[in-house]
Amino acid sequence: IIEIFLTIPLSNASGERSFSVLKRIKNYLRSTMGEQKLNNLVVLYIEQEIINSVDTAKIIDEFARSKARKKFI
Repeated sequence: IIEIFLTIPLSNASGERSFSVLKRIKNYLRSTMGEQKLNNLVVLYIEQEIINSVDTAKIIDEFARSKARKKFI
C-alpha cells in the first residue's frame, strides 16, 4: 500500500505540469493564434519524447522532394 501511495503524487505531477504548460501557452498566444494551432502546440509539448526521437533531416528531405501544392484563393 505504501508503494501505491508513493507513486500517486508522481503520476499527478505530470498531469499538473501538462495543464500548467497549457495555461502558460494559452496566456501567451491567446490573442494571436487559433484554437486548433494552440491545441497542436500543446500536444507537441506533451509528446516531446516522441518528437525528439524523429529524424528531422529525413522529414526536410521528403518535404523538399514533394511537389508544390499551392492554393489559389
